[in-house]
Amino acid sequence: MSRVLWTVWVLGAVTNLSKEEAPDQASSLSCDPTGICDGRSKSLSSIPAGLTAAVRSLDLSNNKIASISDTDLRGCVNLKALNLASNRITTIEEESFVSLQSLEHLDLSYNLLSNLSSFWFRPLSSLKFLNLLGNLYKSLGETPLFSQLTNLRILKVGNIYHFTELQEKDFAGLTFLEELEIDASNLQRYEPKSLKSIQNISHLALRMKQPVLLLEIFVDLSSSLKHLELRDTHLNTFRFSEASISETNTLIKKWTFRNVKVTDGSFSEIVKLLNYVSGVSEVEFEDCTLDGLGDFDIPGSDKIKSIGGIEILTVRRLYIPYFYSFYDMSSIYSLTVEVKRITVESSKVFLVPCSLSQHLKSLEYLDLSDNLMLEEYLRNSACEHAWPLLQTLILRQNRLKSLEKTGETLLTLKNLTNLDISKNNYVSMPETCQWPEKLKYLNLSNTRIHSVTPCIPWTLEILDISNNNLNSFSLILPQLKELYISENKLKTLPDASFLPMLRVMRISRNIISTLSKEHLESFHTLEALDAGSDHFLCSCEFLSFTQEQRALVQILIDWPENYRCDSPFSVRGRRVRDARLPASECHRAALVSAMGSVLLLLLLLTGVLCHRGHGLWYLKMMWAWLQAKRKPRKAPPGDLCYDAFVSYSERDAYWVENVMVQELEHFDPPFRLCLHKRDFIPGKWIIDNIIDSIEKSHKTIFVLSENFVKSEWCKYELDFSHFRLFDENNDAAILILLEPIEKKAIPQRFCKLRKIMNTKTYLEWPTEETQQEGFWLNLRTAIKS
Repeated sequence: MSRVLWTVWVLGAVTNLSKEEAPDQASSLSCDPTGICDGRSKSLSSIPAGLTAAVRSLDLSNNKIASISDTDLRGCVNLKALNLASNRITTIEEESFVSLQSLEHLDLSYNLLSNLSSFWFRPLSSLKFLNLLGNLYKSLGETPLFSQLTNLRILKVGNIYHFTELQEKDFAGLTFLEELEIDASNLQRYEPKSLKSIQNISHLALRMKQPVLLLEIFVDLSSSLKHLELRDTHLNTFRFSEASISETNTLIKKWTFRNVKVTDGSFSEIVKLLNYVSGVSEVEFEDCTLDGLGDFDIPGSDKIKSIGGIEILTVRRLYIPYFYSFYDMSSIYSLTVEVKRITVESSKVFLVPCSLSQHLKSLEYLDLSDNLMLEEYLRNSACEHAWPLLQTLILRQNRLKSLEKTGETLLTLKNLTNLDISKNNYVSMPETCQWPEKLKYLNLSNTRIHSVTPCIPWTLEILDISNNNLNSFSLILPQLKELYISENKLKTLPDASFLPMLRVMRISRNIISTLSKEHLESFHTLEALDAGSDHFLCSCEFLSFTQEQRALVQILIDWPENYRCDSPFSVRGRRVRDARLPASECHRAALVSAMGSVLLLLLLLTGVLCHRGHGLWYLKMMWAWLQAKRKPRKAPPGDLCYDAFVSYSERDAYWVENVMVQELEHFDPPFRLCLHKRDFIPGKWIIDNIIDSIEKSHKTIFVLSENFVKSEWCKYELDFSHFRLFDENNDAAILILLEPIEKKAIPQRFCKLRKIMNTKTYLEWPTEETQQEGFWLNLRTAIKS
């Protein structure tokens, strides 16, 4: 009896556990209102129950699902995409997908399917994408799997270890594929015409370790394939035989070798194949290894004038283990005569031999990005009669250091119109340079230059000098149509009179604070302007101009999202298009004119009296004195929140925020500074903000300049600090003279401030970098004292 009770209890526990598990699995599936459901990486052991017709996309990848039953997806009649990749699926019942007639995307890759059934795919008449990679099957089944998939465009099959054979019936019924990927790494048997049934394939990616069956596959694909990509193949043993190829006119236009290992001998065999068949116009090598010395034995190479009409050659990240012993490759020079475009990237190229350059008689485009080219070796490469038709030369991210030498070296290239020498370390630019006379496009971005000079050729139509350290641009370029000068330190737009033909200008991410109507209208031919991500001072004039000029909006790129106010504080962060300032700031003249003549006269009289007698100043000081009387004479140490409050003009904000703040707040230990733009409390009266900030700071730093003494808000800060800091004999003021100013510019009523400047030492900002470290040391010492 006890055993029966024990059994009943166990069964009950299992039943309860299964009931609790289902809601947990369902709850781990998140769906948005459009029917896109995400259940990735949730440790699900089965497809969640309760799926309805509302589900349009279902991603259950990276789980522990082991099987799919006939009822799991029965309700998903509107499902468009189903991703079951990287699970543990071993079985799929025959009618599991019977209701998925709208399914277009199905991914069953990297599961444990050892057998494939055509019953799964028969209902999937709308399927366009099918991925079966990485399972355990040895073949694609006994009957054609894809004969009903008339809309299929992308198909991926095979696996790295178990897939060993391709049969003639495997792709029956398929007439057109945009992309076919076959992982045949361990292919041992290829039945003739297995791939010939597909009448049109845009791109085939074929992964196979050994090239034993490569020619047989090539024969079947020659009349139907446009782009053949060979992956992860060891071509060491590849041998070409003319007898195996009966058709020399092929549809294949492009060959790609990806992660392929080649020897001197097998490279010669590839050249023979490419020369024997016609039609191939582009060859690409990516992440390949040439395990040889360049000793290419190509019989009859003197008769081969070009490799099967190849016009485009691309080499990326080529690895040559024995490059230090490499031959001069003169045996293949004659094969390059017809090549028009060559790209050799990230392959440690430091020299193109002059003799090879002279043989490239048809070359129009050469890209040598991310290599080791120096001016000395470039001179040998661009020798006399080298690259006679070259129009575009890309030397991005090499080891070039001298603009003058670079220009002189390329004078032999009479037809060069486009030159990209970006991401080199030029730093400086000489006053004069020589360039090819037809040069129209020059890219000098990311070269660390600090200024531009007449070294830049005046014949340019497109100039890119973005992401450098430029403070100004004042070159006369009468033919320039496009200027890219983003990510520099410009404060204003270039002078339009220097660029009369300019159509496109990208000047975003500088420190431009405003755009004036007069300045923009001076660019008569401007069609597109990108000035986004700058720090705009949203004054009334600026907002009125940008919001009312419809013609301006039509030429601004990324308007309005990338155009935001940086100041004043009340509209900081808002889009320029949406920013609004109070009427009192933008229409003061109208408000004043509406007042009566008597009141105006009274105000003028009062203003004159107050100005001469400093009445306003005394009233403000009286108010500050009354407010300060309610507070402790000296703030307790625990109430001090900042090391220093910084008083500065908005026009000096760049030096304060990008120089002083960076130096002090990133020092170890860091100083905590109080800046009005960053630390004032929004909505609080500005005078209260000033008082509270000064009282909660150990020191007060005044950044004195001509702009400071003209600033109204700086006067308020100086007024209160004059009372608080000097009248109480408090030695908490630190004066920094940012630029020489006359003492008469300081108001006469601040006699104690003038006296202190005459009797005490103040810190003067040095223009020479060698003296700046001492300045910072003295400033930190003063703050700590």
